[in-house]
Amino acid sequence: MAAPVPNPPEIVTSHGLSAEEYGRVLEILGREPNLTELGIFSVMWSEHCSYKSSRKWLRRLPTEAPWVICGPGENAGVIDIGDGLAAIFKMESHNHPSFIEPYQGAATGVGGILRDVFTMGARPVANLNALRFGRPDHPKTRHLVSGVVAGIGGYGNCVGVPTVGGSCDFDQSYDGNILVNAMTVGIAPKDRIFYAKATGVGNPVVYVGSKTGRDGIHGATMASAEFDDEAEAKRPTVQVGDPFTEKLLIEACLELMAEDVIIGIQDMGAAGLTSSSFEMAGKGGVGVEIDLDHVPVREEAMTAYEIMLSESQERMLMVLQPGKEDIAKAIFEKWELDFAIIGKLTDTGRMVLLQNGETVADLPIDPLAEAAPIYDRPTAKTQAQPVIAATEVPAPENIMGALKTLLGSADLCSKRWIWEQYDHMVMADTVARPGGDAAIVRVHGSNRGLALTTDCTPRYCGADAATGAAQAVAEAWRNLTAVGARPLAITDNMNFGNPERPEIMGQFADAVEGMRDACLALDFPVVSGNVSFYNETNGKGILPTPAIGAVGLVDDLSRTASLAIRTEGESLVLIGATTGHLGCSSYFKEVLDRADGAPPPVDLAAERRNGDFIRAEIGAANISACHDLADGGLLVAAAEMALAGGIGCTLAIPEDAPPAHAWLFGEDQGRYLVTTSDPEGVLSRAEDAQLPAAVIGATGGESLTVNGFGTISLTMLRETHEGWLPIFMGDA
Repeated sequence: MAAPVPNPPEIVTSHGLSAEEYGRVLEILGREPNLTELGIFSVMWSEHCSYKSSRKWLRRLPTEAPWVICGPGENAGVIDIGDGLAAIFKMESHNHPSFIEPYQGAATGVGGILRDVFTMGARPVANLNALRFGRPDHPKTRHLVSGVVAGIGGYGNCVGVPTVGGSCDFDQSYDGNILVNAMTVGIAPKDRIFYAKATGVGNPVVYVGSKTGRDGIHGATMASAEFDDEAEAKRPTVQVGDPFTEKLLIEACLELMAEDVIIGIQDMGAAGLTSSSFEMAGKGGVGVEIDLDHVPVREEAMTAYEIMLSESQERMLMVLQPGKEDIAKAIFEKWELDFAIIGKLTDTGRMVLLQNGETVADLPIDPLAEAAPIYDRPTAKTQAQPVIAATEVPAPENIMGALKTLLGSADLCSKRWIWEQYDHMVMADTVARPGGDAAIVRVHGSNRGLALTTDCTPRYCGADAATGAAQAVAEAWRNLTAVGARPLAITDNMNFGNPERPEIMGQFADAVEGMRDACLALDFPVVSGNVSFYNETNGKGILPTPAIGAVGLVDDLSRTASLAIRTEGESLVLIGATTGHLGCSSYFKEVLDRADGAPPPVDLAAERRNGDFIRAEIGAANISACHDLADGGLLVAAAEMALAGGIGCTLAIPEDAPPAHAWLFGEDQGRYLVTTSDPEGVLSRAEDAQLPAAVIGATGGESLTVNGFGTISLTMLRETHEGWLPIFMGDA
């Protein structure tokens, strides 16, 4: 290999490496890197791939439980769901690409997370997402919503995996940097899990899937920098996806996994062939020699730099048992996919790249795969917001008018326009569709199911990141509980601004601590996740958004609950304490146009008690409908239950309640609204469990009534609730 010439400082800077980091590169190599080697260091040491700012804090998260088979560190987390099966799942971000090119950015986000799951041996059974857009009147918002939703639906629908749930919020903090977080859940035999560990000197390294092109080069580096006014110029770094090829790749990989052939397997995600080869070799403690002339390419004269850094989609890297290559080749050729032996494992601990008979890169593996810089960045506390008493908050002129405002707002309106563009019934195992607290997907061929949800309330996190992150975990736990599922584990997607700013790093550190507290209190470990920093434009960051994806188990699908009121003449029972907390609430945002106040406190012990009680009541068929209380509080929850079932209800405010508007719209945590034909029994059992519980109304009629404050028809509420998003997107 020819001796490289010194790299100019502007070339180093353009690769996202600081002067200090480049100094470490020179120490490791003992020489100047050539351009290919510089590019490899750049992507492997990017924030997106190396987690150099977050690793210190992520170690604080609880990751173990008796049902956890594999926690963070692999492509996805793995939990035992009984009957010899495992659920494999993860959530990842595709924020920057989706802002630049919303259709392909969102589509390839779905494709990438699917590969993370099926590369471990699981058949994907469900997709979810968590979306955050800028304010509705921003000139780009409608275009971005249209493109992202179309991209998610286009990829997921074509690949044949149902998109069963998610969330979508709007806030001006996302004007210049939207969030697109994609989650996939799969099921596999628990004794047939595949890992990204390359072992066996001399074993063949095999490339399968699509050909390599020039799309997506430096995507990982782009995702590790904030935007400016020139963001549109980054369009060439957005990958292009092909869901039909992905479907073939799923089937081919799962067919090969049924054979005793694979030693290690890794999808080519961020940083493409670079990250997959380095990570597999690093985990196995081996070296790799790759002949780039054997890599299938779709464009002429591709350089080593381009081949190694391309993020072309639908590609996998494998290490196979020697002598089994023909078995694998036959399977991939049957599915009309590329199959190429591109190299072998060595005992050198180095990555050696050959092209045109020459060595074009020679790098030590460990310093790139395992020993990237780890920063202990300075942190600064966010100024605490004052707790605002309910008596200090002005009441609306009209309670029902305030309800209409909330139900017709961008955040709380029906998201039917979005999820009806997704095929949520393909595979015929979707039991509970989008629109409820959690989706439920049948474990195929059984009477058991997985409950799935995503959640986060960013405005809480902006006011107090620790409380907001704890609330996000607790609400995900409540969502699973509200359908009767036993919560098992979470995956997270930590979306934050620039970690080099102490206030952002302080938000991140606080959020981790809040998540830790909630996960420990609720026996809800973190088994996988993703950190997305630099979500800001021109120095203006997003609200801290630690999105939570959660999985729970339903042991008997005949014992579940939905939020829909099913029967007239039943009692409405409120479980949990109500103080009428209005600070930082949807009422503040939508009705009063305020964003101040501390978020509601999270009593994790009460969360646990209340949730365990609700789950037992659902399992015993004592309640007919259940909805957790979140954004908009009690009255919004009652309206959603009435609209879902097409049956109205009447609420009566207790004499000892806080002010009416606080009781109706307060966002106290840990609460559930249930319907039952046996209110005495429910109250008696709640008293035995020392839980706050009260009958607050009854079901029936075609309207929603609050005694003393008016009545509104379900027809009018439905028009308001269902109308905002289609009207907003009407010209999209």
